[in-house]
Amino acid sequence: MNKFSVMVAGGMTFVASAALAADKVSFGTNWLAEAEHGGYYQAVADGTYAKYGLDVTIVQGGPQAANAILLASGKIDFYMGSSLLEAFDAAKQNIPLVAVAAHFQKDPQMFMSHPGVGLDKLEDLTKAPAFVAKSHPFFDWLVSAYGFSEDYIKPYTFNPQPFIADPKSIQQGYITSEPYSVEKEGHFKPNIFLFADHGYSTYATTVETRAELVSGKPDMVQRFVDASTIGWYHYLYGDNKAANDMIKKDNPEMTDDQIAFSIGKMKEYGLVDSGDTLKVGIGAMTDERIKDFYDAMVKAKVVDVGVDYKKAYTLQFVNKGVGLDLRPK
Repeated sequence: MNKFSVMVAGGMTFVASAALAADKVSFGTNWLAEAEHGGYYQAVADGTYAKYGLDVTIVQGGPQAANAILLASGKIDFYMGSSLLEAFDAAKQNIPLVAVAAHFQKDPQMFMSHPGVGLDKLEDLTKAPAFVAKSHPFFDWLVSAYGFSEDYIKPYTFNPQPFIADPKSIQQGYITSEPYSVEKEGHFKPNIFLFADHGYSTYATTVETRAELVSGKPDMVQRFVDASTIGWYHYLYGDNKAANDMIKKDNPEMTDDQIAFSIGKMKEYGLVDSGDTLKVGIGAMTDERIKDFYDAMVKAKVVDVGVDYKKAYTLQFVNKGVGLDLRPK
């Protein structure tokens, strides 16, 4: 065998070894595929996970999915938490789950109101008929922080028509979703009150994993966090077509218009990239912010006094400036 053949064979062996060395990782989302999951789909679609030595399978969530349970039982490796409340609850129950990153700096939950009827500030909404899930923790916070009352709650069925029909009413929703439905069906742009911009300080779209992986495979956890973060930069600021095609394949009901609307709102309101991320990178978390949300939830009687919330997260894998060079200047 000549020198060139040896080099080629050696190269092929290296490639094969690298492929074999990729860690198989499963990541469970908390809902059907949508733009709000775009960074993870992007990292699969553009090869970022592969570059980080990861073979990632996205396990789609949905109404019948139990991905949080699959994480706790060891069936999947990572899970997309909706907010810090899930991590706090795990800490309360001594379930060894840990939030290792927060890819939404702002929770996307909000209220909508009709424009031009005197419901133009959050404080104006306290006595408006509210289509809202009574048991939702954010409403307990609204009661505690702004004086809302359960007396004005109306059943919420995820249908915008009752809200559209009653101009004095308000409705809960995700800023990336429900306003789109109202614009399409009601033919007007609703006022939007993003709770995160009024003091609801939880992180959202957290990455949760088991404590055993944090201690036993920290390098793999770091690579997943870093690659996911880069995926979010590419999804927001780069060519996201391949990721969107994957999203539509997993969720055929998703449309290009809805995806574009959601990406627009994520950028407009800084859901992913704002605040601390501007200095330390997407995925950022801080002790101060988490304590602030814990204290607010204790005050609202959503979280019990004395829960060791510090067990619910670690800053070990974030705030390292990963991907900052990918943000447009």
